[in-house]
Amino acid sequence: MTISIKQITLHHLQMKLKHPFTTSFGTVENKDFYIIEMDDGEGHQGYGESVAFTAPWYTEETFKTNGHMMRDFLIPLLLNNPIEHPDDVSKLFKSVKRNNMAKASLEGAVWDLYAKQEGMSLAKALGGTKLEVEAGIAIGMQPTIEQLLKKMETSIEQGYKRVKLKIKPGQDIEVLKEVRSHYPDLPIMVDGNSAYTLEDMAHLKELDAFQLLMIEQPLAHDDIVDHAKLQSVINTPICLDESIHSLEDAKKAIELGSCKVINIKPGRVGGLTVAKQIHDYCVAKGVAVWCGGMLEAGVGRAQNIALSSLAGFEFPGDNAGSANYWEKDIIKPEVIAEKGIIKVQTSPGIGYVIDQEALVKFKIGEEIFS
Repeated sequence: MTISIKQITLHHLQMKLKHPFTTSFGTVENKDFYIIEMDDGEGHQGYGESVAFTAPWYTEETFKTNGHMMRDFLIPLLLNNPIEHPDDVSKLFKSVKRNNMAKASLEGAVWDLYAKQEGMSLAKALGGTKLEVEAGIAIGMQPTIEQLLKKMETSIEQGYKRVKLKIKPGQDIEVLKEVRSHYPDLPIMVDGNSAYTLEDMAHLKELDAFQLLMIEQPLAHDDIVDHAKLQSVINTPICLDESIHSLEDAKKAIELGSCKVINIKPGRVGGLTVAKQIHDYCVAKGVAVWCGGMLEAGVGRAQNIALSSLAGFEFPGDNAGSANYWEKDIIKPEVIAEKGIIKVQTSPGIGYVIDQEALVKFKIGEEIFS
């Protein structure tokens, strides 16, 4: 059966984060993104969400380049070529190099549309088996240790199963000493966002003392060789994030021994199909995986939850409830984590309804393609 796509609408939204989010590469206060709406002309609408930031901090992609790639290349490919299954989208898009976040934005909408047409949840369509997933939370760098500890205290009271802390040289060892003195047994991971080099190897080895779940992407964003050297001398598991853009990247990193964990973000790898392929490969190789976040609004967050329902996602993902990031989300109901647990939706598609009033409130532009 061909997946019919009669019309694609790009809704340009801008939402202000409840609290600024700071990492080693910058601070995000407002999020510009696209909500992609696909209509099959038969009463079904599928939704996707772009995740690139307005500046090329995380990858080379930006909100504006996502719009350019979708508008001028990817949407014409979708409208002019038949597809029978969402897995066909990544094959169709192979003629366009990289630009994985732009690809994932559209592919996510195809997956949602397909699941609704088939009358099944997105989680089930992806092969998920969990009825609920554990939620973790990422806390950006804070001006003071007191403010960081306060945010951690709030997160723990809300029941989140693990805390991820952003670190960089000068804001790592002493911070973790203080954190561990208050929370000696809390599952904690740290994220370096490529702020270190191999010259910091002895310094990074000091992290072993803190019994961390993992250290995420300490070295260069495009590296797997130096990470293998680092992993060979530290006990703390290395998790690769920015280095993994494809199934081939994951295979090479695992063969080299560059990591013991991989963070799978659909936007970074080009969509849910490739995310599932990486999950399946890692499970077969005994490498742990978890689902990271990109400060998504409701649609992207819902898709991450569906992906996290696959059996191999061992660690809690960055799937905190909507209220941790937004005064108001764009879906109904909003994503809620109760005592650190999020229920996997069982109704067709992403399982959440677009809040049309919120969509209008946050929308600053719209483009329609047919």
